[in-house]
Amino acid sequence: MLDRLLIGLLSNGHVLLEGVPGLAKTLTIKSLSLAIHANFSRIQFTPDYKLDEPFLVLATQNPLEQEGTYPLPEAQVDRFIMKVVVGYPSRSEEQIIIRQNVQGLTAPKVNPVVSVQEIVSARQMVRDIYMDEKVEQYILDIVFATRNPSEYGLDNLKPLISYGSSPRGSINLAIASKAVAFLNKRGYVIPEDVRSICVDVLRHRIGLTYEAEAENIVITDVIDQILQKVDLP
Repeated sequence: MLDRLLIGLLSNGHVLLEGVPGLAKTLTIKSLSLAIHANFSRIQFTPDYKLDEPFLVLATQNPLEQEGTYPLPEAQVDRFIMKVVVGYPSRSEEQIIIRQNVQGLTAPKVNPVVSVQEIVSARQMVRDIYMDEKVEQYILDIVFATRNPSEYGLDNLKPLISYGSSPRGSINLAIASKAVAFLNKRGYVIPEDVRSICVDVLRHRIGLTYEAEAENIVITDVIDQILQKVDLP
């Protein structure tokens, strides 16, 4: 979750966090804003809301199976650079959580370590990271395989996918891959950068059919099959 939030920040892309209540999603977002010396506020979206630039939307939602929650329309979800699924903590992590809460320990103070202007400069550096045309073609192959799986020898996926990724998927996969390279202190993108971020960039841009749901096929299964089939550059 922390890596994905940083990638979204550096990519100038909004991030959707999904997980059951009580996983500290909002606390993490607030802590990030404090570390950047930025303002944090919870808002209810309206079509004409106005925020000062630069701004970053980090939205949280419960899994769709939870009572009282409503899925966002596909057109809205597509605007998030990533949808990050937040899982439960490990056994040892939850033991620490228990101790901290039982003992009444307060959360550690978060001090600003970077300015908004430095973030803006870092975003430009991310854009300037080199991406070879072969890596661009690799990204296109992945995205086009979500639309036309049969052309990539994935006939079994055709009845499982109702719609593939939009062009935003290609754009955001390229930008997020550059951010991954930046965080790994590289001035160029490698295929592994693309593969490492692919699921979170594409999981909310691909629709599954009723047949897929009936067979208990999840979106990560589809993306994994595409990554296994598409040739590496």
